[in-house]
Amino acid sequence: MKEKIPLTPMPTPSAAIAAEAHEADLTTPEDAAGIAAGPSRDSPGDEPATPPPLDPKKAAKMRAQNVDVFYGDKQALNGVSIDIHDDRVTAFIGPSGCGKSTFLRCLNRMNDTIPTAKVTGHIELDGQNINDPRMDVVQLRARVGMVFQKPNPFPKSIFENVAYGPRIHGLAESKRKLEEIVEKSLKRAGLWDEVKDRLQESGTALSGGQQQRLCIARAIAVDPEVILMDEPCSALDPIATAKIEELIHELRGRYAIAIVTHNMQQAARVSQRTAFFHLGELVEYGKTSEIFTNPRERRTQDYITGRYG
Repeated sequence: MKEKIPLTPMPTPSAAIAAEAHEADLTTPEDAAGIAAGPSRDSPGDEPATPPPLDPKKAAKMRAQNVDVFYGDKQALNGVSIDIHDDRVTAFIGPSGCGKSTFLRCLNRMNDTIPTAKVTGHIELDGQNINDPRMDVVQLRARVGMVFQKPNPFPKSIFENVAYGPRIHGLAESKRKLEEIVEKSLKRAGLWDEVKDRLQESGTALSGGQQQRLCIARAIAVDPEVILMDEPCSALDPIATAKIEELIHELRGRYAIAIVTHNMQQAARVSQRTAFFHLGELVEYGKTSEIFTNPRERRTQDYITGRYG
């Protein structure tokens, strides 16, 4: 095992959580993170619930082993292996072009839409190989939802944006049931109070932050098991970004969440596990508090201290 590299702790929320865990005599910083995250939104009529503490023995929701990605003759990812759990948020960080978004797209086979892309290795969802030819890709993407960098609401009403997925997947047997799904999804996305009186207005008329939360509501309306977020706050102002980060905290424990971000402070704020990518390789993966305060790899230390990237 490589000797850990000494590093002065950065003033991040993860470091604060670690200190709180020590003071409260909690087993891990992640146990404290469950308290720091605050209450989560639930279905209408339910009391808010604190995200559950992390279970170190819990099986991974998704597991990737030796994943390689090629675009034509160019290799974009080299031997990536990582687990994603449904009781924590996993952040992918690294400089532009390092492969973090490419890997995220592998998790619901979005790379299938690129003719020159080739993915090898093994990716499982609940023990089932998602690259098996018998896998229904439409159902896979219902189970593993995606929120993109730029908000992309449909040119439809707010109601129809959220209702679209449940309708095409046959999740609502009546109009009343569909209305309940829309309301519940908008509440979970923290948007209901802002739009409940104008559900028939166009989704594209909302602000950027509201549009992104609408896209999150649309993703969770089909009751996915995993939510992938590809730099969901990069085009948003600080206030809208704070709302999205609060929402991520509230959704933790209900869904497995993986987020790509260029913002290291954001990764420290919202995640319990962090993976650092560089030049198509997974350099280091571990507890967020350790990655940001005591990384094992020199490249990780150089990146988080701003020497490159």
